[in-house]
Amino acid sequence: MSEPVAARLLSVNVGMPKDVAWQGRTVHTGVWKYPVAGPRMVRRTNLDGDGQGDLNGHGGEQRAVLVYQVQSYEHWRAHFGRDDLEYGQFGENFTVDGLPDDEVCIGDRYRIGEAEFEVTQPRVTCFRVGMRFGEPTLPALLVAHGRPGFYLRVIREGRVQAGDDIVRTRTGRHALTVAATDALLYLPDRDPRMLRDAVDIPALSPGWQQSFRELIATTAPPSGPAWNGFRPLRVTDLVAESATVTSVHLVSDEPLPAPTAGQYLTVRAGGAVRNYSLSASPDAGTYRISVKREPHGAVSGYLHTRLRPGDELDTAAPRGDFTLADGAGPVLLISAGIGVTPVLAMLHELAAGHSGRDVWWLHTTRGEDQHAFAAEARDLLTSLPNSHEHIFYTALGNRLSRAALADLGIPVGATAYLCGPTRFMADIGDALQALGVTDVHTEQFGTRPAINPGVTDQSRTPPHQPPGPPGDGPAITFVRSDLTVRATDDHRSLLELAEACDVPTRWACRTGVCHTCMTPVLSGTVVHDPAPLDPPDAGQALICSARATSDVVLDL
Repeated sequence: MSEPVAARLLSVNVGMPKDVAWQGRTVHTGVWKYPVAGPRMVRRTNLDGDGQGDLNGHGGEQRAVLVYQVQSYEHWRAHFGRDDLEYGQFGENFTVDGLPDDEVCIGDRYRIGEAEFEVTQPRVTCFRVGMRFGEPTLPALLVAHGRPGFYLRVIREGRVQAGDDIVRTRTGRHALTVAATDALLYLPDRDPRMLRDAVDIPALSPGWQQSFRELIATTAPPSGPAWNGFRPLRVTDLVAESATVTSVHLVSDEPLPAPTAGQYLTVRAGGAVRNYSLSASPDAGTYRISVKREPHGAVSGYLHTRLRPGDELDTAAPRGDFTLADGAGPVLLISAGIGVTPVLAMLHELAAGHSGRDVWWLHTTRGEDQHAFAAEARDLLTSLPNSHEHIFYTALGNRLSRAALADLGIPVGATAYLCGPTRFMADIGDALQALGVTDVHTEQFGTRPAINPGVTDQSRTPPHQPPGPPGDGPAITFVRSDLTVRATDDHRSLLELAEACDVPTRWACRTGVCHTCMTPVLSGTVVHDPAPLDPPDAGQALICSARATSDVVLDL
């Protein structure tokens, strides 16, 4: 007996990527799709005549074909009062009659014409669908209204055309609908059972599986920073660790909350704000930061030359997610120069817990005179039963490289923690991946690499004051960019202000849904407009929809 018809293909839509002017920038996008007549060949990664502009978020085998329903067209026509919508308006390849998001399940398979497909994930929440539609809030509305649409993987290539029947040939494991899967990622109050079901669906795309695994690993809700804003901590000691590094020991009259190994403090001194890793044991009861003297560093110069025991230092609470994860497998602690500080705190934690893990300590610096914490690290490693220490002095031509890593025989199944200059981390990270070490974590204290999907003309201009007359709003400090500006009415959000200043930013949906732009708020208060569907963690802001209600310091 033949399978019943589930739906009908109304339109096949294709379009090649093109450059589109948007908010003074250029976006390379394939969201402009248009109907085509007659049969069209569907291949593993897309349809003939079709392409995607940003392969990080769209396209590929897992996202070869995007589906959207005519019933959702009618919904949005009524919602926006629009009568100008045409097939392909939502960037979809297949406009269909039927297949609602609250009935189609991840892993369902469908035969259309000569081809067969499998449902892999909901649509990625992306600003470009709103750009094409002319409604910037549309990405958030697609989630809030439970109408995202979904992607198909091509199981069997073949020709399809408008008018083809859509026949379901297999149902997906756990019957998790597209709408429920979308809500599970983007909305609050997640059901733990549904999270476990999601990662047990083989058809679910790897990216979404990883996101759900990370949510499962978060067994407790984030508690936020230990205190809000800055508070004074008292300096008890200053210790020279090398020719260029000095440690600052800090205490408080009240007990200091224990940080997590690998976290950092933000300090305000010398007219500027900087982040410095905590370098001592997390359970020491005091804080220690270790600072390298930079030739023109306002804060490092102040700390090295003017700070004295008994002084107070304005400090924000420990923050950061470059932290040592639980586990029993081998761990690689790899650093260069002052990048030693967060991994040294991890080494302290391993030693304090009498860890039996296989611990590898790989550090590179210019020479012996600049080798901070040499004796301290060696003592900690000696206390561990399974430790390996390898030091590289570049002044002697001894460099940590892929060849050196290969010669050491590092364990492939290790978890690596990597901190140092940007180029060092990129090179060693690539080398580790090439050698089969795939679980690599990095820490970076300068500006983070931007995530601006599809934008082709990203600025390389150093951060600066925004153009036009100075603002009279709250003072916004971008810590990593060493910049403080006054907010103006010209910018609807902190993201727009940062962009006007060429501060490197990270975003995807620009409507408070995807959390790509989530940024620590070190001090000050913000409000979100529109309100996010899933509020950010305590002490964080979604800068794409946030504006300041007081002076604000952002870890950006």
